[in-house]
This record gives sequence, C-alpha cells and structure tokens, in this order.
Amino acid sequence: MTTLAAPRRKRRPANSVWGVVAWVAGIVFVFPVIWMVLTSFKQEQDAASNPPSWVFSPTFDQYAQVFDRNITPFLLNSLMASVFSTLFVVLLATPAAYALSLRPVAKWTDALFFFISTKMMPAVAALLPVYLLVKNLGMLDNVWTMVVLYTSMNLPLAVWMMRSFLLEVPREVLEAGEVDGAGLITSIRKIILPIVSPGLAATALICFIFAWNEFFLAVNLTATNAGTAPIFLVGFISSEGLFLARLCAAATLVSLPVLIAGWLAQNKLVRGLSMGAVK
Repeated sequence: MTTLAAPRRKRRPANSVWGVVAWVAGIVFVFPVIWMVLTSFKQEQDAASNPPSWVFSPTFDQYAQVFDRNITPFLLNSLMASVFSTLFVVLLATPAAYALSLRPVAKWTDALFFFISTKMMPAVAALLPVYLLVKNLGMLDNVWTMVVLYTSMNLPLAVWMMRSFLLEVPREVLEAGEVDGAGLITSIRKIILPIVSPGLAATALICFIFAWNEFFLAVNLTATNAGTAPIFLVGFISSEGLFLARLCAAATLVSLPVLIAGWLAQNKLVRGLSMGAVK
C-alpha cells in the first residue's frame, strides 16, 4: 500500500499545477470577450480612456444605437447563409465520408487529398474569377450566393471530420445489421447516424461558426441586400469620432447566436471532439 500511495502523492501536486495552468489559460482566452462585453455598457468617453476605466455607470445607450442602425437584416442574412450552408454541408459530407471510410471507393486517398487541397489556395486568389462568375450570373449581393460559397468553403473540412467519426463505427454492428436485412439507407439512419451524432453535431457547429464569421467573400460580393453581420460591424469603424463602445455592443450581439448554438450543443460537441475528429 505504501508503494501505491507514493505515486498518488506525486500526482496530486502535478494535477494541481496543471489545473492552475488550465485556469490561467482559460482566463487569458476569455478575457477579451469579458472586456468586449464590459466595454459595450460604457459611454464612448469611458471606452476610449487610457488607461481603461474599470469603474463606470452601465448604460444601454450603445445597444439602442446599434438597433437604431437596423442590425436585424444583417443578422437574418448571416443566419440564413450559415444555417442553409451548414445543412447542405452535412447532407453532402456524410455520404462522401461514408464512401471514403466504411465503403472505400477506388483511389480514396487521392479523393481525400483533392478535398483538402481545395483549402490550400488563398481565398484572394480565387476572388476575381468567383466575382466575374457571380456577376455574369446576376447573383451579386444575393444571400444564396453566400450559401453556395460557404458550402463549398466548409465541405472539405466536413468530409475529413466526418470520415474520422465514421471510421470509429464498429464494422461488427454494420455486419449484424446486414445480416438482419438492413439496407444502405436503413443502416445509415438507424445504425450509423445514432453512433456518430456527436461528431455530426461538432462538424455542423464548426461549419456554422466558420460561415457566421466569414468576412472576405461577404465584403466583396455583397452590398445592401445580402450584407452579413461582419459587414455590419465594419460600418462602425470610422476615422472620426469615438466608436469603440458601439462596436463592442454590436460585436456582442453578433456573437450571441454562436454562443447560444455552442451552449445548446455543448454535450454532443465535447463527445464529438473526443471521438478523434480533431487530431
């Protein structure tokens, strides 16, 4: 018993140290968000003070000004583009990942490399041909254009993630289903999807976040009708006057949908990431 107790005593200080490190790292990463939220309740003079003022009278004036500038259409455009693109990504990535994992097609390694190679080219390199194509199709400043582009942007990542999840589905379970007469659709619906649902939720959430935060394509391909939330934030940046408190208020509102989605999916997200999707 003495031999077993000694390693436990050694592990306790080590665990305490790692616990402190984790708390410090968490505070460092969360601090900018806390600072943004606090600044959104300040007056512009307090927000621009140097050093920052930590004692102030909270106000909702900045949020009122944000809503006065009509943020709702931008939020709806972002929500529509993000939700529909995420839905299309999941619908396309799942069968593709199935064909690259549980039922590998010929030269599946080449297919995987092709998927990920599309992420290697900088977006700015593809901007001109994409812009000309969209313009000739009459699809500039159209939210469905953003849906298509966000789908193509997130699809390679989703295929790789879903393939990692599907590789962890026990082959014995699939074989047992086939013995019982389950076809392809039945196997996917009743066997595979329940097992990989945490990974599916993690993939969908990550794709939703990437689409929601995308700025480069939106700023070049949208204007007044299909402007997204990041475009709305840029409108607060000015070389004249104070804008920091209003910008933080708008950024807080824009961040809420992602925070809510992450909170709702937190259980499946943790389980999904622990399945080995991100290695």
